[in-house]
Amino acid sequence: MSFLASAALLGPIRVDEPAIAAGGTAGPSLLRRAREGLVFVVRHPVLRASLCCATTLNFFTFVSSTGLTVLFADRVLGLSAGTIGLAFGIGSTGALAGAVIAPKISRWIGVGRSIAAGAVLFPAPIAIAATASGPTWARAGALGVAEFLAGIGVMLFDVNLNSLQAAVIPDGMRSRVAGAYSTVNYGIRPIGAIVGGMLATLIGLRTTLITAAVGGVLSLLWLLPSPIPRIRSLAPDDPFAGGGTEAESRPVPR
Repeated sequence: MSFLASAALLGPIRVDEPAIAAGGTAGPSLLRRAREGLVFVVRHPVLRASLCCATTLNFFTFVSSTGLTVLFADRVLGLSAGTIGLAFGIGSTGALAGAVIAPKISRWIGVGRSIAAGAVLFPAPIAIAATASGPTWARAGALGVAEFLAGIGVMLFDVNLNSLQAAVIPDGMRSRVAGAYSTVNYGIRPIGAIVGGMLATLIGLRTTLITAAVGGVLSLLWLLPSPIPRIRSLAPDDPFAGGGTEAESRPVPR
């Protein structure tokens, strides 16, 4: 239903696109375009740092993927199916709240710092659930709080990072950069899930979740030496904001 609603909202949007010249020469090959996109990402200080951060986050959050968290909540925390579902529902409200407050937070502390905050708030709360103990309500509450905070964190990270990427990627490079970026960023997910299953078998569910939380937080280290924390806004007059077109783009200071 949500995809149908998205299609209904996006369909009426009219975009002026440059006409394709008839009889023109064939464009570069798919392999060449893919390589150009990857080279652009690697050479761009903002995209390079954000890709390394997002890939590290994806790896460790999939180490503690939903399946592993459900298994932990069932076997270790001893929660019922309904309680676990309720906790994940609370997490969804956190994601909704995060999407609403992300622009306000970015205006308050800056786009770059919002991304950094999301990089910590997204993976860290799983440690709350992993260390939960006590009565049923306390264990269920810890899982719900962890999912709620993680939901806020992922939206704080994604909304601001996607906006920043849209600002620094030239129009003519968007598809190539998006393809290269997504291949690395999403390609790491199944690897993280496999590693998570192996770790859970070897060292236990609780230790695996704590390891994933710590590893995810360490993704912040990719951002700290980059220009990203200094980016306050995406306005054209911001000295740390990149341009939006291929013909007129200002590089982000290294």
